[in-house]
Amino acid sequence: MGRIQSFMASRAVVTGASSGIGRELAQLLAKEGAHVLAVARRGERLATLADQVAEGAGQIVPFAADVTSADARRAIAEEVASRWGALDLLVNCAGVGAQGRFEHASATRLRQIMEVNFFALAELIRECLPLLRRGRHPAIVNVASVLGYYGVPFCSEYCASKAAVRAFSQSLRAELRREGIAVIIVSPGTTETEFFDRLLEAKESPAWPRHRGVSAQYVARATLRAIRRRKLEIVPYFWGKLFAILTRLAPRVMDRALSSLAQSPADKTVVQKT
Repeated sequence: MGRIQSFMASRAVVTGASSGIGRELAQLLAKEGAHVLAVARRGERLATLADQVAEGAGQIVPFAADVTSADARRAIAEEVASRWGALDLLVNCAGVGAQGRFEHASATRLRQIMEVNFFALAELIRECLPLLRRGRHPAIVNVASVLGYYGVPFCSEYCASKAAVRAFSQSLRAELRREGIAVIIVSPGTTETEFFDRLLEAKESPAWPRHRGVSAQYVARATLRAIRRRKLEIVPYFWGKLFAILTRLAPRVMDRALSSLAQSPADKTVVQKT
């Protein structure tokens, strides 16, 4: 799989495009000349985003939809087929989280997180594979998290969903390699987004060490570089990389450290982790 020199005239779908990393990715792709179907539930935000890049070489097509709906996923694929006939890039950014002890949560919380973060992602890929097979240098980008490397307290469902995304992506990569479809995992760490403003629940959170996060645009730019270079996975954040390394090299130390965080949850003071 060779490097991609340009996104000019590329056809892309970006979910979670109304805010955060998804929004920045949609905007950057359009500015580089791509035609982007921007998907999210908040249609008014998508319309604003489309207006902001209306004069660029590419375009953003707003598509208000809930990716947990099978009908919506089918409609996304049908829209791509009718507009462009093929797909070059599918970026799965839509995500949701919650914080609090697993034993105090409902089964609904677990199912909601898995539906958005994992099942919707996997099933949208299934819908779009025939279109990707007709694309130019096709690639799938799945946004996971450094918390998919090692589970942390009070985020059990979220960590499980992101670990599932990583494992699924690795399996899918092996299955699609001979067809020339790249599968790229993006595992951000602390990122400045609206993610924690929209948690399903926020009862308890770990007392994370304080450190500055990176912007959503930083992660988006790193993601575009990864797509160009056909990277397998990136962790676009220094402390996130350190976290991932420590989980491999010193799992017992990490386990003790995380257990201590579980004994002293922070009062509603949340350091953003995506």
